[in-house]
Amino acid sequence: MKLALGPARVAKALGIARFLPAAFREPLRLLPEKMDSTPLPEISPATKQPAKGTVGFVRGCVMSVMFGDTNAASVRLLNEAGFDVVVPQDQECCGALFAHSGRMEMARDYARRNIRAFAKHKLDAIVINAAGCGSTLKEYGHLLDGEESAEKFGGMVKDLTEFLVATGFAGRKFAVWPEQVTYHDACHLAHPQRITKQPRELVKAVAGANYVELPEADVCCGSAGTYNLTEPEMAEALQKRKVQNILSSGAKTIVTTNPGCIMQIRAGLKENGVRVMHIADFLVEAMKTTDA
Repeated sequence: MKLALGPARVAKALGIARFLPAAFREPLRLLPEKMDSTPLPEISPATKQPAKGTVGFVRGCVMSVMFGDTNAASVRLLNEAGFDVVVPQDQECCGALFAHSGRMEMARDYARRNIRAFAKHKLDAIVINAAGCGSTLKEYGHLLDGEESAEKFGGMVKDLTEFLVATGFAGRKFAVWPEQVTYHDACHLAHPQRITKQPRELVKAVAGANYVELPEADVCCGSAGTYNLTEPEMAEALQKRKVQNILSSGAKTIVTTNPGCIMQIRAGLKENGVRVMHIADFLVEAMKTTDA
């Protein structure tokens, strides 16, 4: 992933994207202006000891290369919630990108590698902060035809928002967000995983009366895994529809839970002054304001 993004970063930085064919311009347009690939430490202890337990963290492909700061924020939230965090250094891609492109044997191979990597540690849960990855990780049992280790692994996987709410994190004190906030349901979180209440509970814990519900919040933004690359015209139509709904809500901050959604929505809102944030970054920023 890092090797593949190297030329893309250079092309964007030099401003030569406009000279490339349309098939190459669109992916470059979606890349965030700032990309952080700072690696996570293998072990991050809970803020207060003794810890309530130990969780594994899936760093993800896109997340680790483009959103390293968001991964760090996610680990901090887990530490603040009272958990030691283990990031197995031999973990691999979750296999979602292979599964999306029909390369099922590759997806199964990477699933087995991840199961082995996390099985080396005594964990209470395995946490992921990217909805697309989470959907695939939870389905390892299905992907590997009911293998016992895969079923066990899938049962341990929790979305970051799902885990934080279950452990009482939404009940802590946050500084109230100073402007209206809304929430976009990432397709892979809302539909396959049916997780819609927990992220809203966390956003509302910060936003309070400044929370506004987004019209058609669970309608796809056009990212949908690799859909915005394979079907750019339809993806653009969905992006425009999403942007119109965001602007009509009056929100100045929109929170979501998936890197593809973040990049797609940011690209559509680039000149509209609306901030697009991963929920981990949103919560950590609210915590910093409280601590100040």
